[in-house]
Amino acid sequence: MSAATVEPIARTDRLTDEESTWTTVVWDDPVNLMDYVTMVFMRYFGYPREKAEQLMIQVHNHGRATVAEGSKEEMEIAVHAMHGYGLQASVEKGGRE
Repeated sequence: MSAATVEPIARTDRLTDEESTWTTVVWDDPVNLMDYVTMVFMRYFGYPREKAEQLMIQVHNHGRATVAEGSKEEMEIAVHAMHGYGLQASVEKGGRE
């Protein structure tokens, strides 16, 4: 009986953009009221008030908060929506803060 030859699986530590985690970051600004930012997070992302307020406080106190995580396309759509609400936002590659 001969031993079967097993080909090693090619592995890479780099994920493609489609496989990578992307985030939507909302930035602090001097224009929007805290209640408004909370409302946007509740309305667009469906967060309960407590979570939306926590994220809003993080934006206010730290200048930014990661508010969503997903595919690059999903995060680009979310950033576009945040801009539509008048919030400053960007897409970043990587995990949570």
